[in-house]
Amino acid sequence: MRTADLDAATPAQGWSVRDTVAHLHGTDLDATVAAGRPEEFVAGLARIPDVDDFVEAQVRRLRAAPALLDDWQRAFEAMLTAFAAVPAGTRIPWYGPPMSPASFATARLMEYWAHGQDVADALGAVRPPTARLRHVAHLGVHTRRFAYVNRGLAPDPAPVAVELTAPDGSTWLLGDAGADSRVTGPALDFCLLVTQRRHRHDLSLVATGPAADTWLDLAQCFAGPPGAGRPPLEDPR
Repeated sequence: MRTADLDAATPAQGWSVRDTVAHLHGTDLDATVAAGRPEEFVAGLARIPDVDDFVEAQVRRLRAAPALLDDWQRAFEAMLTAFAAVPAGTRIPWYGPPMSPASFATARLMEYWAHGQDVADALGAVRPPTARLRHVAHLGVHTRRFAYVNRGLAPDPAPVAVELTAPDGSTWLLGDAGADSRVTGPALDFCLLVTQRRHRHDLSLVATGPAADTWLDLAQCFAGPPGAGRPPLEDPR
């Protein structure tokens, strides 16, 4: 990445590429503490009155670092080292529900992919989708209940099947196979939806049944307060 690219505006309101990198850097630092010193992370979390305000303050502090890219790389490598040392069966605390090491690593991959989409959009770059999207899709399916609870709504108990076309043309079957309610479409589109990087009206996803239809309006696979999502690129009418 060129230094000049850091000041490009992203689709995330008010955030530049530099802000996005600062956010990833900050959450990598937090993840290292959560994985290696969970009691310290939980104690710090209890002192945060508002997560959104904390994130914004963290971004403002880290974005000014003269060696931001180098600091970010070192923090990323430290996070991987911390993840590798977490004993099996451990639940790692976070800003959402505690997670297993595998789920936590998947969540970090998802966040990197989602914010990476913001950077790609800012710089006019196109990222070819790969089979690794399955990790994001998996998290998108398994956070369906969270999407309701996060908005103060009662989760819909009706099962939903998810049938996605993978980048190589194969089919990924997720969710509750055989359910009457279904979500079908490209895996890339589903991942863009659950990370709230595109509005559902701009995607080729088909919801069959009320449970699937409502879920696509609420879907959110990242921790934190309910996101407003992105406005449609075109008027859906």
